[in-house]
Amino acid sequence: MTQQQQQPRPKAVPYPNAETQVYWDKANEDELWIQRCIDCGNKPYFYPRFFCPTCLGTNVEWFKTSGKGKLHTYMINHRPAPGFEAESPYAIAIVELDEGVRMMTNIRGIENTPENLVLDMPLEVTFEEIAPGRKVPYWKPVGK
Repeated sequence: MTQQQQQPRPKAVPYPNAETQVYWDKANEDELWIQRCIDCGNKPYFYPRFFCPTCLGTNVEWFKTSGKGKLHTYMINHRPAPGFEAESPYAIAIVELDEGVRMMTNIRGIENTPENLVLDMPLEVTFEEIAPGRKVPYWKPVGK
């Protein structure tokens, strides 16, 4: 097979580990769950880990989020990553959840242009199956 005839790379698929298993299990149920620290007064945090990033305590719990947030910032990528060629251009965005944590994601449901991606616009989580039995949370404008 020559360089020009290479097959496109498959999409990257997340593989849960002990720290992230609950997160991915809940995503497969179309629910967005994050963790909070009981010792810090229920302070939420994201990305999943066994300890609080603020106090390093291990008295943490999972909880279901509201699934609402706002666009904090973004950049539009015109060069797709291998395995994501069909999705270019796309926004690499940071969404601030109503619970106060920020999450890196992509925006769905609208064309990813500077005119459409308005900072602080209200967003809601949506889930997309990227492989059999594997869903990933993305965000879209409320009502789209």
